Amino acid sequence: MKSQSAGAAATVRIQVNGTEHEVSAAADTPLLYVLRNQLGLKAAHFGCGTGQCGACRVLIDGRAVASCDTPLWAAAGKHITTAEGLGDAAHPHPLQSALIAEQAGQCGYCLPGILISAAALLARRPRPTEAEVRAALDDNLCRCGSHNRIVRAVLRAAQAENIS
Repeated sequence: MKSQSAGAAATVRIQVNGTEHEVSAAADTPLLYVLRNQLGLKAAHFGCGTGQCGACRVLIDGRAVASCDTPLWAAAGKHITTAEGLGDAAHPHPLQSALIAEQAGQCGYCLPGILISAAALLARRPRPTEAEVRAALDDNLCRCGSHNRIVRAVLRAAQAENIS
């Protein structure tokens, strides 16, 4: 895919939340646009457009990345997880349950990206310290000032069984 011209349309295979998809778009199209506009997955939000706010974070092969500045070609053949793929109302991820229990959500715009960053942290460090949680979430902006409740929620989720 890298060798194609930037504006040329291409068909790319990506796996999102466990489902294989073939998407057609210019190779340099931001992954965020494909997730939202072609696949209808709305959890990842457009924030800054430069990968600095965390609102658009997704997991690619287990690593939290900004989908707003990840070109589609870079996601080809990769396993992508959005916040929708972490859990749902019937079977919430421990992070989702903990965010609710700690009343960590205000407007909620930042929370999908925070969920992704926290899930990546817990996958590599199941029992993080408060300092490690704060460091992992440092690139996620929350304008509502919910940071302390969010940190408590991540620490609570780390104590839950079966983090995955």
